[in-house]
Amino acid sequence: MEPKDYNVAGENAWCPGCGNFGILNALKKALAELNIAPQNLVIASGIGQAAKTPHYLKCNFFNGLHGRSLPPATAIKAVNPSLTVIAESGDGCSYGEGGNHFIHAIRRNPDITHLVHNNMVYGLTKGQASPTSGLGFHTPVQVDGVTEEPFNPLAVAISLNAPFVARCLASDIEKTKDIIKQAITHRGYALVDILQACVSFNKVNTFQWYKDNSYYLPQSYEPTNRHEALVTALSTEKLALGVIYRNDSRATFESTLAVYRKDKQPLPQRTLERNKSLAILLNPTRGAQ
Repeated sequence: MEPKDYNVAGENAWCPGCGNFGILNALKKALAELNIAPQNLVIASGIGQAAKTPHYLKCNFFNGLHGRSLPPATAIKAVNPSLTVIAESGDGCSYGEGGNHFIHAIRRNPDITHLVHNNMVYGLTKGQASPTSGLGFHTPVQVDGVTEEPFNPLAVAISLNAPFVARCLASDIEKTKDIIKQAITHRGYALVDILQACVSFNKVNTFQWYKDNSYYLPQSYEPTNRHEALVTALSTEKLALGVIYRNDSRATFESTLAVYRKDKQPLPQRTLERNKSLAILLNPTRGAQ
């Protein structure tokens, strides 16, 4: 596969200079290097500029309601575990409207990759503060500045023992590509928080701001140390980039389902008869079958 194999025809509605372009390029490169065919890929997204990503990528996709990318992604993976499933949306969609789904997806641990385009603002709805907007950030809605502490998705994910937690920069396409590859190949729920600039509505958190206020974890960093990972995630003076936490011990959601368990026992005859009776009750035409 090559990145161009995922190209689709049609216009792109993103603003010129948007960080989404870098994420899209990094994703295409990651998919190509992993040799994932478009027919074996499903992307579930919600609402927002980031959620348009699957519109600009050759793949199967489910474009749903605001904040609802994770439930269909979980269901798709449960129905067909052989698929590569990605949930992709913005910080508002994933951490705001979809905050409850975010928490419980980590608990269930489906084998999916969650790519969050984090520009610290609502881009599609014209610039109000998002859950990750910084204190004092002024918007047309928060005219006196944001007064709430920013939501820390990485700290929340690590505290819930998410199997894979990482952060990267949309402007660094090669390193973002490498982290996305690791997330896709890691077994279980994988969160990749991708810092990106919104050139239209966030004049504070620019590409240069992210570069100046972040650093890459050293090679000596050990991502399997949960305590160290939580300390790193909670330290926001400068934002750590790279794989911050990794845990290989948790069972995936789909592996716990009875239909896929290798040790499953055949249903007792009484249960089979009861299921048959229920099927006839719901569909009387099947009674003669």
